[in-house]
Amino acid sequence: MMSGAPNDRELLGARHRLVETLRQKGIRDLAVLRAIEMTPRHAFVPTGLRHRAYEDAPLPIGNGQTISQPWVHARYLELLHLAGKERVLEIGTGSGYETVLLAHLVAQVFSIERIPALLQQARENIQRTGVNNVSLLLGDGTIGWREYAPYDAILVTAGAPSVPKPLLDQLAEGGRLLIPVGDREEQRLVVAERKGGRIEMREEAPVRFVPLVGHHGWSRSDEP
Repeated sequence: MMSGAPNDRELLGARHRLVETLRQKGIRDLAVLRAIEMTPRHAFVPTGLRHRAYEDAPLPIGNGQTISQPWVHARYLELLHLAGKERVLEIGTGSGYETVLLAHLVAQVFSIERIPALLQQARENIQRTGVNNVSLLLGDGTIGWREYAPYDAILVTAGAPSVPKPLLDQLAEGGRLLIPVGDREEQRLVVAERKGGRIEMREEAPVRFVPLVGHHGWSRSDEP
């Protein structure tokens, strides 16, 4: 897809190896693996960390935020059972990596980021990939993006003390919401699904994300 990044070809082998690593760790969704194969993760991390871009590990991206380890991205996407026609809301754009993965998998992505510098960085990163089915918003992700609701899937990439009600309200019938819920240090990945007008929830796995800051999340004073 991309890329114009000067060392993209040099890192292509590392990207192939990452895909094989994810496959060996149990990721089976071929569309998800293909999206990871298509997306140059090194273009979404700081220049000084690009040599580590294809490790299966989280990396700092500035402003106290991180890009999750690739296995977490892949598992998130796999749990949504995406078919390609969905309208998806992402809470926490970060550097835009997961946003672009989603763009390869669904019809339309709406993504909210609360930190202006990160949103600008993500906008530039996303534009360089050439995807054109992404809309970005600077704001409080815990209240969602009501103008384009309902969403077939909602992904939250930060840990919340509880599931924000506005996000549940913006979930379409049959839609799934993925969100880490717990304290600021450790969470459980919760999958919420709307069935017959009711919300069913289950826990998937222990995870560790930065705090979800906003009206229905942690306050700024709660940040580390």
